[in-house]
Amino acid sequence: MLYIESFVKYNRRKSIEVKIGETPLGGKNPIRVQTMLNTDTNDIETCVAQSIKCIKAGAEYIRITAQGEKEARNLTLIKESLQKKGYNIPLIADIHFNPKVAEIAAAIVEKVRINPGNYTDKKRLKTEELSEHEYQAGLLKMEERFISLLEICKKHGTAIRIGTNHGSLSDRIMGKFGDTPEGMAESAMEFLRICKTNDFNNVVLSMKASNTRIMVYATRLLIKKMQDEEMYYPVHLGVTEAGEGEDGRIKSAVGIGALLADGIGDTIRVSLTEEPEQEIPVAKLIIDHFMNLNDHQPIDDFQLNPVNSYNFNKRVTKRINDIGGRQVPIVVLNLENTTIINEKVLKNIGFINDNSKWEKRDQSPDYIFYGGEISDLENLPVGIILDQEVYEKNNKPYNSFPLIELKNLKAEHKNINQIFIKVFCKDLTTEKIKNLKSYSNIILLLESDNKNSYADMRAAMIRLINENCNVPVIFEKKYSQKHLNEFQISAACDMGGLFIDGLGDGLMLTAPSTEPEGVNKTSFQILQSTGDRITKTEYVSCPSCGRTQFNLQEIVAKIKSRTSHLKGLKIGIMGCIVNGPGEMADAHYGYVGAGKDKVMLYKGKEIIKKNIPVNEAVDMLIQVIKENGDWTE
Repeated sequence: MLYIESFVKYNRRKSIEVKIGETPLGGKNPIRVQTMLNTDTNDIETCVAQSIKCIKAGAEYIRITAQGEKEARNLTLIKESLQKKGYNIPLIADIHFNPKVAEIAAAIVEKVRINPGNYTDKKRLKTEELSEHEYQAGLLKMEERFISLLEICKKHGTAIRIGTNHGSLSDRIMGKFGDTPEGMAESAMEFLRICKTNDFNNVVLSMKASNTRIMVYATRLLIKKMQDEEMYYPVHLGVTEAGEGEDGRIKSAVGIGALLADGIGDTIRVSLTEEPEQEIPVAKLIIDHFMNLNDHQPIDDFQLNPVNSYNFNKRVTKRINDIGGRQVPIVVLNLENTTIINEKVLKNIGFINDNSKWEKRDQSPDYIFYGGEISDLENLPVGIILDQEVYEKNNKPYNSFPLIELKNLKAEHKNINQIFIKVFCKDLTTEKIKNLKSYSNIILLLESDNKNSYADMRAAMIRLINENCNVPVIFEKKYSQKHLNEFQISAACDMGGLFIDGLGDGLMLTAPSTEPEGVNKTSFQILQSTGDRITKTEYVSCPSCGRTQFNLQEIVAKIKSRTSHLKGLKIGIMGCIVNGPGEMADAHYGYVGAGKDKVMLYKGKEIIKKNIPVNEAVDMLIQVIKENGDWTE
């Protein structure tokens, strides 16, 4: 069931090289960075100007929407204008619904992206299962039309990206597999088999979703399916419609990082609701995090891998008070080097003072690891973790718990209600795990000093599972980055995959150069991005493109300002009907562009209001949420 060669040794996945203009992809080439314009493809001058901004920011490919034949032909003008200005960057045409448009574009640009869910198959949000005869008839029809595109691509040396999107699978695939990672992977494999049969290998694949788990599981499944059929095509990575700001950056790093950590990925696009050139530095930070991992310290291998890499299964752990069991993962904030906890610090990390009594909020840390005066902690509604010496010196203060090094663990510690044991992954030997199993009050604070900390922590967790040791585990990691955005990307890359696979009961990040509130927010956003702990409203918002006919960034800001208090609600804010219903597949409500300054409102996948003027649509969205009982003041 392995989708990679090794779980304990970092290696880039082997893939064939695909020619994309003068910038080849896959093989031994570096991981490429790309973005997509949000300008109107009929506005040649603006498209060229934005392309140049992206190129100067470091983009290696530029994707442009081509929703119709006119827009496809305009790609010639954009390409010629860029070349006259000295820019020979490969262009990618983004196609939905119309094979004819793909065929026109394939004779112009270096690469064409098609969506197998709507290239020829119908998409009417129906899920009835077809008979085998009907299924094969649909497959044959798709093959006949797709071969026509392959012939044009062969003639012009054009590459193809088969870009599967969660939520926009065809009725045929939905009826057989449902809206699942399995369906996403099989949707792409149908097209790949046709490519292989017709000796066309200039192919790139992607499995995109706004849900990081689905995106990761679908990509792993695709890799496994390709391996089984001896296919080694390169893979494009992206968390689609990730949003904007810190949330979008962390969510992208969680999903993309979980795959890059296993050596999967030949090109990435960070999909932010911002100007496209702003995506490039984020993508570069994500890639840079995985540079130079080939010489990491050895990690002990294991014979049995009990982790299901294709479906979410939370590791079973014992419950110790509010940690482990069926509880959501906790956040521990490390204030070890904070000399005093005052009112300002407490407010910044999410506590509120109500009638001289401190109260927790949704994003207040569950525990604080502290090294200052114990008197600062009185009446604070949070667990306090203290070094063993401080704990004993202060006569075991109320609501505090000792942190003990594994080598100092003694039988007498079994009498304490709850203790934290600090341990490095490499020290979790069979003998020491056996000793841990004799305690019923232990929570591990697991740390890695390996350059490849993700693989080191995963291997340690697999050893615990294989030894039937169900102690709760909190992942601890220290970061030296001086800038908040660099710390956030690194932490999301390291921790995302561990929580996507259900391996953790908590998180403690340490970043001395970052203010405590930044570390705390990052911890909660990582857990939100993996779906493990929801503490605020989640927004699925696209980056906008030439199909969007209103100011998407402005609308996102308006909706956020009025709905950000609706914890647990997921709201899709999409520029157009092409990506709208599909990419917000698991959103509770949707705001989707329907034409020039017109909007459709959704509840789940059902259209509630049609053709609402954009200046009325935010108010109408709020009204729909209220009418369905999901609004709180």
